[in-house]
Amino acid sequence: MFNKLVKTKELFACEVPYLAPLFDEYEYPWEILPRIGEYIAELISGDMTGFTEIYEGVWVGENVKIYPTAVIEAPAVIGAGTVLRPGAFLRGNVIVGRNCVIGNSSELKNCVLLDGVQAPHYNYIGDSVLGNRAHMGAGAVCSNLKSDGKAVVVHGEREYATGLRKVGAMLADGADIGCGCVLNPGTVVGKNTSVYPLTALRGVYPGGCIVKSACEFTERK
Repeated sequence: MFNKLVKTKELFACEVPYLAPLFDEYEYPWEILPRIGEYIAELISGDMTGFTEIYEGVWVGENVKIYPTAVIEAPAVIGAGTVLRPGAFLRGNVIVGRNCVIGNSSELKNCVLLDGVQAPHYNYIGDSVLGNRAHMGAGAVCSNLKSDGKAVVVHGEREYATGLRKVGAMLADGADIGCGCVLNPGTVVGKNTSVYPLTALRGVYPGGCIVKSACEFTERK
């Protein structure tokens, strides 16, 4: 009954013009991760109409609000209408879509966020891809490194060897992660799936579900 989908086109509907080529190129979203820095370099060497370079390697769209205590390390591209709240820390290799909220003491590195993503309170998003309107509850984190340091394997309907030492989470469009959740390396959450607070996730979770624990989920009615 439940399909554990993991392909890029199954998880994300990319409508961000400057991100569409990246999402079209790769079959699986974790394949995007090693490409982010290079892709930003290609972007900013081309036509950046509608963006302003606020300092070297950091480009922001129209009506972006950046609070004085937010820190952005290059390279980074931040879409129009996005808000970086106090204490937000972008550690480089970050591409953010339009109308996102990066909040108080949230940290991002080597990640891609599509439109309307909310990471408003004490979140860590490393080596991850977040889809349109994905939401991270307060204190939810994307763990991106296994304790043994080995390459991450995505455990779905089969094993997907990523070949990457660092892989966080792939949150599909509309995924809603409850407060205090830990998304272990290589977690994939399907479209419009909600996760109960204080849940430690591992593996692939179908779309259209409510996840009550790591091993218990039910179809959303």
